[in-house]
Amino acid sequence: MTGSKVNEMTRQQVATAVKVIPVSEHFVWDGVTEEDRPLSKEEMLAGMAAAAKKRGRPMGSGAKEQVAIRFDRDVLAAFRAAGPGWQTRMNDALKDWLSTHKPA
Repeated sequence: MTGSKVNEMTRQQVATAVKVIPVSEHFVWDGVTEEDRPLSKEEMLAGMAAAAKKRGRPMGSGAKEQVAIRFDRDVLAAFRAAGPGWQTRMNDALKDWLSTHKPA
């Protein structure tokens, strides 16, 4: 892969090269201000699990289906020219058309 960096170190060399500094050496809690209290391991893991659930693309409503469809360039250009949300506006236009026309 072009541009990728290669690490020549083994896992053991990396483990011995990295010094893990305990939290107590970085920060001393005065025991008074609860907002400054360091998180416990359980609190930290719970927060990471909650954040992991929020990552990625939002869940859809389940009411839509993804399809491949072709439109004329001028039709797409007109909807896209109105800015973000053009796919929703196109969907609404098709719904409006369906309300005035009976499907065969």
